Amino acid sequence: MRSNVKEYLFVDGYNIINNWSNLRQLSKQSLEVSRNELIETLAEYQSFTGIKVIVVFDAHLVKGSMEKKETFKGVDVVYTKEKETADHYIERTLDAIGRTKKVRVATSDWIEQQVVMGRGGTRISARELKLEVEHYKEIIRKKNEKVNETNDLLMGRLDKKTLEKLEKLRKNK
Repeated sequence: MRSNVKEYLFVDGYNIINNWSNLRQLSKQSLEVSRNELIETLAEYQSFTGIKVIVVFDAHLVKGSMEKKETFKGVDVVYTKEKETADHYIERTLDAIGRTKKVRVATSDWIEQQVVMGRGGTRISARELKLEVEHYKEIIRKKNEKVNETNDLLMGRLDKKTLEKLEKLRKNK
C-alpha cells in the first residue's frame, strides 16, 4: 500500500452490489455492468474526497482463479484468488497496513464489521456508503451548477464579435 495515502476505503464489491438497489437491478442483466457502475461511482467519490478506494470482488468460487489486480480511473480493483473471499483479502491487507493508517471497510456483513474493528479499522455499512456517495454527488452537482451559472453570466456580458472570436479559437484547438 502507498505510504503517502492518509485514508483507505476497502469496499466488498459484491456485498455493495447486492445492497444497493440500482446495482442489484443492473447485476440481474449483467454482473460486469454492475461492477463497472460501482467502480465508476467510487472513482468519482475517490477523486472528490482524496480517500484511496480499493474494491475487492470475490473470485473464491472460480476454479483455478488467480488473484488479479488492476487500476481503473485511479481505483484499485482486486479479484481474489480461488478459495479466498473478499473478507479474507481485506483482513489480510488490513493486517499488513497495521494501525498506522486510517482504514474504513464498506460491507454490511456484520461479522466482517466486527473483525475489521478488532483490527483497528472502522466500518461503514452499504447503506451508509450509499448516503455518503449521494452526499458528495450532490456537492459536485451544486458546484458544477455554480460554475455553469458563472460561465453563463460571463458569456452574457461579451459582445457578439468577441463571442465569435472565442468560438473560432475553441474550434481551432
